[in-house]
This record gives sequence, C-alpha cells and structure tokens, in this order.
Amino acid sequence: MTVALATVLLFFVLAGVTYQSVSNAIERRRFPHPGNLVDVGDHQLHLYCVGEGRPIVVLEAPAGGMSMTWAWVQNALMSTTRVCSYDRAGLGWSETGDEDYDPARVPDELHSLLQQAEERGPYVVAGQELGAVFAEMFAARYPREVVALVLVDDPAESRVPSSSARTSWTWPWLARIGLLRATRSLSKHANGLPGSARGPAQAFLNRPDHLTRAAQEVATLGAIGSLATAGRIDEGIAVTTVKTGDVNLPVMLGSNEEAGPVTRALTSVVERARAR
Repeated sequence: MTVALATVLLFFVLAGVTYQSVSNAIERRRFPHPGNLVDVGDHQLHLYCVGEGRPIVVLEAPAGGMSMTWAWVQNALMSTTRVCSYDRAGLGWSETGDEDYDPARVPDELHSLLQQAEERGPYVVAGQELGAVFAEMFAARYPREVVALVLVDDPAESRVPSSSARTSWTWPWLARIGLLRATRSLSKHANGLPGSARGPAQAFLNRPDHLTRAAQEVATLGAIGSLATAGRIDEGIAVTTVKTGDVNLPVMLGSNEEAGPVTRALTSVVERARAR
C-alpha cells in the first residue's frame, strides 16, 4: 500500500514538473519583454519606458512585483510625462546576476540602469510596499536627481507580515511541480490588470525563477525598513504618501480603481514639480 501510494505521488509530481516545464517554454515565446534589456554590470535589467516629458516618473514594484504590475498607472500617466517601470534583478525579464541577493544594491542598480539607458532625471520616484523602501533609499543616495517621492503602502507604517509572508518560501517549490499553475493561487491576483500586462504577470507568478527572488524579497521585508532610515531624505524632496489598504501578497494595483489614487497623486506631484 505504501509503495503504491508513493508511486502515485511520484507520478503526479513528475506530471506536474513536465506540465510546468512545457508551460514555461511556451510562455517565454508568447511574452517577449516589451522594453529594453540594459547592461548594469554582470547582468541585464529590463526597463520599460513610455511617454515624453520631465520629470520622469520611476516606478518601484512591491516585493516580488515586476514592471507589468504598474500597468494601470503607467498607461494613465504616459500622456502626462515619461514613465519608467523596471524589473529588479531576478524578477520578471531581468537577469539575476552573479552575486547573492542584497537589497542594499537595489538603488545603485536602478541608478546604473537609468544612466545606461540615458533616462536622465529629474525623477519622481514612486514605490509600493517594499518598493517604497527602495524609493526612499534611492532618494537618500541620489538627492540631486530626485524632486519628489510617492510612497504607496509604505511598510514603515505597517510591518506586520501577512500569512502569505510566512509561506512565501514554498512558492518556488510549488511552482516547480505545477501546483501553483494548476490552482492559480498566485496568478489570480493579476486577473484585473489590463490585457497586455495580464498574461506576462500571470506567467511570472507561476515561474520558479521569478518566485525564488520574490520569496527572498518577501522574507526580508520586515528587516529592510532599517535600510531606508539609514539615509536622510533631503528636505527639498517632496514626499507624498498613498494608502491602498491592500495587505495581501503578492501586492499589486490589480484594477483601475485601486490604481486611481496613485495615478492622481503622481499627476499632482508632476504638476507641482513643473511649477517649481
């Protein structure tokens, strides 16, 4: 009986692995990167910019997020100014690099990415959740290039991890055997994104490589806040906070209604920056 049960379980695991591998291969061809891959040293990061004008709005995704999760905001702002979203190392279409995950490197990699892509400031940097921490770190290190910050669901105001945070380490393993794909337990969060962004976001929320880095970001979310407070934000940088009330992981602005307050805040910040 035990041997028979083990055989059945092994069959389902192998079937899940095959299902996952075939699906990954199909999605890689189906969803090519919409932006550019830019060399930042030992790896390339994916940068997606649309629109024209200054200041440039730079978008930092929440923990485990990617450029496509900003789709509602980016689509709405592109007629107002230039807007850039990107994938941090190991997420989305970006490569991981040779070094281990170190959140302290994120602002410097973003700066290198923008400079190499010739997307020069001034910048309005907006970040959601973990992205808000990275936005603060960027402003502290490059104060002369940042005119304003927009912090969405800043974890400095709420550091209590959700139940998803405690189980995020299982995400890549469940993805490898196809269970996340079969149940759509993570990818369903992207259902409300606009059409061009929905498919890629859902695909990456089923990808073990993306979820491995996502789990690392989520696992360090509680401690990362200390990095933001280590640097002083220049008094000349205007700071706007926005709360969406979304505490579930993966965090994202999954509908136009949820993205609306963020879009309005960014539009207002851009207009004030131009009037200075």
